[in-house]
Amino acid sequence: MSRVVSFRGQLDMGVIEKIPLSTIKGLVGYRITKFQLLSSAPGGGSTNVEYIGQIYKTEETTNVNNTPDFSDNRLLGVVYYVDNNSTAVTPNETVIFDNEKFNQDIFISITDAAGGTIPCNYYIELEQMSLDLNEQTVATLKDIRNTGTQ
Repeated sequence: MSRVVSFRGQLDMGVIEKIPLSTIKGLVGYRITKFQLLSSAPGGGSTNVEYIGQIYKTEETTNVNNTPDFSDNRLLGVVYYVDNNSTAVTPNETVIFDNEKFNQDIFISITDAAGGTIPCNYYIELEQMSLDLNEQTVATLKDIRNTGTQ
């Protein structure tokens, strides 16, 4: 079984949203295939935004930050989105750690490195797949132990 499921929403700056994916037996796995951001007020106008969206395997226990750390084994994906009238930039720069399979809830947060407070829209696509018992055990233990082993 392999199919695509998607989630979309809008977040205020500094808010963490839980995306419920866990099942009782944990035999359904996911992998991120797309992660995009779009300002709720696109076009910039007089406001410049530098959104940083991050998806984690576990909920952030401290304040949401705007400094992605690729050595953090809980991090599944990052998007850097810039909307600025005075600079020609690529609006979405996305990094997804696509070899990561998970079977638990994920958590998304968005911050504005420019210090703004304009809410941001997000769109996430996940590839859904069946996990055998061994894959389920590895995915669950990685989440519980919070290790970066493959």
